[in-house]
Amino acid sequence: MNHSTAAVPRPRRRALFGAAAGIALALSLSACGGGGDPLADDSAEASGGVDRPLVIGSADFPESQIIAEIYAGALTAKGIEASTTPGIGAREAYVGAVEDGSADVVPDYSGNLLLFFDEDATAVSADDIAAALAEATPEGLGVLEPSEAENKDALVVTAATATEYSLTSIEDLAKVCDQLVLGAPPEFKTRAYGLPGLESTYSCTPKSFEPIADGGGPLTIQALISDQVQVADIFTTTPAIIDNGLVVLEDPKNNFIAQQVLPLINTEAVGQDAADVLNEVSAQLTTEDLIELNRAVSGDAKLEPADAAADWLTEKGLAE
Repeated sequence: MNHSTAAVPRPRRRALFGAAAGIALALSLSACGGGGDPLADDSAEASGGVDRPLVIGSADFPESQIIAEIYAGALTAKGIEASTTPGIGAREAYVGAVEDGSADVVPDYSGNLLLFFDEDATAVSADDIAAALAEATPEGLGVLEPSEAENKDALVVTAATATEYSLTSIEDLAKVCDQLVLGAPPEFKTRAYGLPGLESTYSCTPKSFEPIADGGGPLTIQALISDQVQVADIFTTTPAIIDNGLVVLEDPKNNFIAQQVLPLINTEAVGQDAADVLNEVSAQLTTEDLIELNRAVSGDAKLEPADAAADWLTEKGLAE
């Protein structure tokens, strides 16, 4: 996303639902029917793809679990049976589950999924990632249309730090980077988009690096607010960004590549009708929705992911 000082602005919009997304959808759905029309068959292939409930898996963090519940609820509302298997694990685990058929659908993030399949991929924009992902997805797997909802790493500072150093972007940060401590997950030290990327893309090397192993969560937020660190790597759908008036620095050189939410599917299991439902979800899911859903589950309300998902489906007119 491109970011402003008070909130997380909206990412690239429906432009992605053009040729690139169409390629991805066509590839995934042609595989479902062995090259034919999946709707031409009157069997389960025409609806869910398999003669059993579809299994919707998730990664092991709340946002992924919420989206999985949204997918399952939307499918069920359209008469396609679905169950959820939350918390499968990291990408290595849940991609393997979709490959071996123990899960049929898992929500994922476009940029990181592309790099998982092709570590040498150079695409950074939403459109380019969609096109590259359609080509990189292995046989047996597919991706459906991406949503405008996006959750990506971002460098975040307090309003006071932004004012003190005149910061609105990582380009501004680069001028004073050597004066500031950066807090982030331990892997940020070596990952391409982490310290190596900041150095190569922006010539930004922080004064020191503070590893904080909570994935940009409460410990990271507290370290930033208390000035233990002056810059932190925090996911853009974290409600604490808005709640604490934090400033998300713009990333004009795309060090952090586009990360749109989209369904990763087993093409043997997911037929045309199920794909249509999942695409309808993607057409309505926004970044602001993710922020509010995360707040509902992780904030004071403490809703279960399934309950937060049900509320969203009702609000969007996708419930039973």
